[in-house]
Order: sequence, then structure tokens, then C-alpha cells
Amino acid sequence: MADDALCLSVTRFIAAPPERVWVVMTEQQEAWWCPLPWRMTITAMDWRAGGRCAMVMHGPDGEEMPSDGIFLDVVPGVRWTATDAFVLDDKGRFLPSGPFMVGTWEIAAAHEDGVDGTRYTATARHWTADAHNSHKDMGFEAGWSACADQLAALCEQ
Repeated sequence: MADDALCLSVTRFIAAPPERVWVVMTEQQEAWWCPLPWRMTITAMDWRAGGRCAMVMHGPDGEEMPSDGIFLDVVPGVRWTATDAFVLDDKGRFLPSGPFMVGTWEIAAAHEDGVDGTRYTATARHWTADAHNSHKDMGFEAGWSACADQLAALCEQ
């Protein structure tokens, strides 16, 4: 298990049922994944363990930040876990990559302030203290919180 000191995490209560949240998380990912004014385009999402997950994040000034990795675990309606420690080549072989983190996005039924809904938690587990600190310094809390808020807004409309 990863050292908790190397983890960063955000959580939100979403006033929508887990089934709705899962659909928005997986089928409308481009609409909530990046904090505005950034946006994201999916280049590959093979929703299974060992499947490729790749995207490009686009900044408001023309910046492009590609992200490529694989799914380690996909439990529909519950969570997915992915890492950038490996990529898939054009022959489907796993190749080592510069590991930064293992990310887990998970949901569970929840009840808060008299409302039935969903507890959303996104966690980044880093390989090293340097990676953890770099992610924190680049604005993890603000960025991932904005994404959680965007997800909640889509689910609750």
C-alpha cells in the first residue's frame, strides 16, 4: 500500500444517485476533467484493466499537455484506477514510462444533510516525495477541486 504521505485527495458530496454520477464520470469526461478555462479531448479510453487511457489537456493560450497511461482496475459503478507508469505501444505491449502517480476515482452511495446522493473521491498516489510535492505545488487542491465541482454541477442539473 502506498504511503499516505505521498497521497493527495479531494472528495465531494454530489446530490445525485451513484448511477448518474458514474455515467457522467465516464461518458461526459471531457466536460468536467479539466478546470476551466482548460479543456480535454480523449484520444483513447478502453475502460478495462490493461486498457489504454489517453487524453490531451488544452490550455486557454494554446498549451497542450498530453497524458497517456493504462487502467489498472475498472469496477463499473464504483471506481477506476489508472497510472502513467506504463503506456501501450501500437502492438499492445506495455512499455515503462516516467511514473508520476496512480490515480483512483471512486464513488459510493451517501446521505448528507437529509439528501441521498454520492460521495466522490479522487486520489493521486505518487511514487516519490518529489512527484507528490510537484503535484501539490502545481495546484492539485485547486485543480482537482474545480474538476470535482464541475462533475457535481453536471450530475446535479
